[in-house]
Amino acid sequence: MRKIRIAIAILFFAGITLLFVGVPFLTSWLGWMPKLQFLPAVMALNVLVIVLVLVLTLLFGRIYCSTICPLGVFQDGISRVRVTLGRLRKNRKPFHFRKEHKWLRYGIWVLFVAALAAGVQSFVAILAPYSAYGRIVAGIVHFKAGPVLIVAAATLLVVGLLAFFTGREYCNSICPVGTTLSFFSRFALFRPVIDADKCKNCKLCEVNCKASCIDVANHKIDYSRCVVCFDCIGNCKFDALKYHRYKIAPETKPLDTSRGSGRRAFLAGAAMGLTAIALEAQNKKRDGGFAEVLPKRAIDRETPVTPPGSLSIRDFYKRCTACQLCVTACPNKVLRPSTDLKHLMQPEMGFEDGYCRPECTKCSEVCPSGAIISITPEEKTIYHVGTASVDRSLCVAEKGIKCGNCARHCPVGAIQMVESHDGYMVPTVNTELCIGCGACENLCPSRPVSAITVNGRHDHIIS
Repeated sequence: MRKIRIAIAILFFAGITLLFVGVPFLTSWLGWMPKLQFLPAVMALNVLVIVLVLVLTLLFGRIYCSTICPLGVFQDGISRVRVTLGRLRKNRKPFHFRKEHKWLRYGIWVLFVAALAAGVQSFVAILAPYSAYGRIVAGIVHFKAGPVLIVAAATLLVVGLLAFFTGREYCNSICPVGTTLSFFSRFALFRPVIDADKCKNCKLCEVNCKASCIDVANHKIDYSRCVVCFDCIGNCKFDALKYHRYKIAPETKPLDTSRGSGRRAFLAGAAMGLTAIALEAQNKKRDGGFAEVLPKRAIDRETPVTPPGSLSIRDFYKRCTACQLCVTACPNKVLRPSTDLKHLMQPEMGFEDGYCRPECTKCSEVCPSGAIISITPEEKTIYHVGTASVDRSLCVAEKGIKCGNCARHCPVGAIQMVESHDGYMVPTVNTELCIGCGACENLCPSRPVSAITVNGRHDHIIS
């Protein structure tokens, strides 16, 4: 069973990691993996996945945490390094039994649920395990994403140190998904059970339990924290641990984790300070191989632009877990993490390096939380996510220079060149036709700020 679990864990971990790295052809093959993640399924109201995970937990315990969750598997890998180093130094006690930190565990869970209900997605995104792992990979591999890199380094440091020194402490004291599944795992049908008659109190199972949930002295296991990794069974030399239906060993009962003042304790506020600085675009364009052209500068939009497939800005920010998968998958470099503290790390559209091409629907294909619903290229052309507007003071056509770049490249014909009172041909925007793709803004020759810019629509129009 342990070998099967490890094989499945490696499959999910490698597949999801490659998706975050940004291997394009894997999207169609492995796109189902992110959709099996619990919190994105909750955000997408994917009842089938939610029920599947809960049923698996009621049957087998928190096996989701040790096989499907990439952050859980990542922690297992770091914990394995700790165990291996302990053996090399002939130290056989890398871990030991610890009582759960109820005040921290349930306090964070209550705050998380409150933030989820109130729509405080920045707090939700920081704690969401799948999104946290996504930011670690995206921040390291695509290191130009400033805020993601900062948060990725902080997350990697916190999770890595906790995994090395305390095993699964992050999962069992901080992770809201782990706490949610713990409510069900304590009633699991199949569980690892200690046979007190065979147990020699050698504590091999306890010192190798990265969840620190095995109390050998009392022959008890805290099933709310057990992640069903089967390491304890593999390390037992006296056949005293078995994984079977719990009623076979009624004398072995789970530790009482249902009561105590910890659940009612007030969680002391300890906020992680996040400094987010947007990096300037690094790609430099050259005109004819001679004159260097200034790069486009990111602008502060009155209303952010969210991708086609998001029904509205409110709905998008409510469902998005900031996992960065859409940012990684975007081939046109349009999606980037927001530096706005209210929506920190949640994606927004920018057109300095490219525009949202009508034929591309990559972000809608990979989004696991329902923030961007799946759409076809044909459907994308009827999503009006923003509206372009012209700043006459920046437009070169207003100065008598023949241009028309924005009108020539508009895929829906929303921009027309009309004669001004000075006799110059200048652009005008039909807001009813504009879909907010950003082609005009990206291809405008005005530097460093485009003369024509796109602002988002609060409620997207589909027509």
